[in-house]
Amino acid sequence: MEIKGRFDHFNFNVLDLEKSIAFYEKALGLKETRRKEAADGSFVLVYLGDGQTGFTLELTWLRDRKEPYDLGEGEYHLCLRVPGDYEEARRFHKEMGCVCYENTDMGLYFISDPDGYWIEVLPARK
Repeated sequence: MEIKGRFDHFNFNVLDLEKSIAFYEKALGLKETRRKEAADGSFVLVYLGDGQTGFTLELTWLRDRKEPYDLGEGEYHLCLRVPGDYEEARRFHKEMGCVCYENTDMGLYFISDPDGYWIEVLPARK
């Protein structure tokens, strides 16, 4: 038997769901594609999409979670490519105050979301 998996979604747990949704919409243009709420209100899952691929970012909010998540050493990240003027996108993210690391030699930078997750930003492929 050969199994061929395909990417579907990636998850970040967040403390303030609305703040995170607003960040991803403003910083990267991601929009809510669907939502699932627990009947008892204990959690909410919100899926954000780019409108171009089927891949989604799942934001998970847990009602009883009050303390920040332990992100370990942060040696993982999500990566998105931005269309259009890459330098304009970088300036915009700097104005937002969310650029947390830049490597101009490699032509990339990272932004940090409200919970401290890192997102690599690359120019669109030519």
